This record gives sequence, C-alpha cells and structure tokens, in this order.
Amino acid sequence: MLTFLMCRPRYYRVAYEINPWMKVRHPVERDQAAAQWEVLYKTLRGLPGVKVKLIPHARGWPDMVFTANGGLVFDRSVVIPNFRYPQRQGEARHFGAWFGKKGYRLIRIPSRFQFEGEGDALKLGDTWFFGYHFRSDISSHQWLSEKLKARVLSLELVDKRFYHLDTCFLPLSDSSCLYYPKAFDPYARKLIERYVPNPVAVGLRDALKFVCNAIAVGKRLVVHKGVSRPLRRTLEKMGFRFIELELGEFLKAGGSAKCLVLRL
Repeated sequence: MLTFLMCRPRYYRVAYEINPWMKVRHPVERDQAAAQWEVLYKTLRGLPGVKVKLIPHARGWPDMVFTANGGLVFDRSVVIPNFRYPQRQGEARHFGAWFGKKGYRLIRIPSRFQFEGEGDALKLGDTWFFGYHFRSDISSHQWLSEKLKARVLSLELVDKRFYHLDTCFLPLSDSSCLYYPKAFDPYARKLIERYVPNPVAVGLRDALKFVCNAIAVGKRLVVHKGVSRPLRRTLEKMGFRFIELELGEFLKAGGSAKCLVLRL
C-alpha cells in the first residue's frame, strides 16, 4: 500500500514571498484552491493501492499544505525538518506532534543544518538524491546518509524558480527519472546521467508547468495540466499515463501535485 500524507488547505494563502513564484499582490482564490485540492485528494484515494492520511492545518502556517516538506520518512522513522525561513519554521512542531502520535520514531536534525524534508530528498532505486542550495544545506547530507544507512548523492540547484529538488526531479522507476537539466549545476547533471540509467530531460515549458512535480503511482503520473505533446509521447511510449489536474492556485506559491503529498 502506497500511503501519502496531505493537509486540507484551510488556511492556505500567499502571505509572504520566499520564492520567485510567490507574489502577495496575486492572492490565492481560496475556494478554487480548496476545490483543486479536493480533486487531487479524491483522485489519489481512487487509485488502486493508494491510501491518504490527513494532518490538520494549523492556523498561522499557510504553507503547511505542502506536506512534502514536513519530514523525511523511512522505516517508521521521520526526520523532522529544520526550515530555512522563519515563515515556515513553526510547521516542524505540528508535523512532529502528528508523527509522534502515530508512533513514528522522531529524529531531530541538528539545528546547525537546514533541511526541508522530502522536498529535497527523493529515492531512486537504492540511492537517495538530495537537493541543496536554496533551502537545504549540503552539510546535512553526510549526517542524513548515516541515519538512512544509504548512499546519498548531492545535487546543487542553481535556478531560484526550482528551489526544492522535487520541483525539477522526479523518480519514475528504479532506473528512470524526469528532470529539468538547467535547474542543476554541471556536476549535478553528470551525477544524474551517471547514476540514473534512463533519465528523461524536460524543456523549460514543461518545467514551468511543474511536470517534474508530478506524483508517480506505478505507471500513472498525477500532474498539473498542460504537459507538452512531445513529452507526453515520450512517456506514453515508456508505458506511462497522465492524470492531468488543475492545480494553478498552488503554483502561485511555487508548488504543485508532489509538493502537496508526503510519502509515508
């Protein structure tokens, strides 16, 4: 059973600007955001082998809806994040409380490290790919590797629009991924090309539609609408099928489908 954690967007809004997508002058249409979230929630619940759990949205923390940053879960343990920006730091307490009540072993990352959970940590096969620069520190990766008891490859992000790894890198299987090459520095691109047998590069148009921020469930990709025809053809030849949803109200804060779920 594939289980995701989601947070109904009761208090979601663009209240500050901590990435290039966020513009306070472009407010969220809250009714539309709620409706878009509900469609995603029901879509995931309707997929075979998928279960969704909910964490209550705490007042005062509008970005808590992006649960991907709420931790890094493995073996009934969870690394609680240490957010870079004060506007999100209070979320860690609420995520920690939820995981504690559910019986997870809580792992507190040392305060000297910034680390923003699954948003900057994605597993492909036996290898963890970790993003760093804008939100998470590369200095945290060795510490995390020891906790995970696994190989970690560090990928530097260089485009502020793609500030978390999950905005520009999507594991599709144990041997394939989607990625936007220009979101990474040259060495990170070499690592992806070396350690992922079949990487699929996307262009800027698809990257800006957050196609790399899809949710992969087997051969289904739940994604914001607007996937380009060339990329669609490429992935359909690989056996993938798209479930395209309208998630534009969440793009206003720099997130899409994957940002709205944390894999448990």
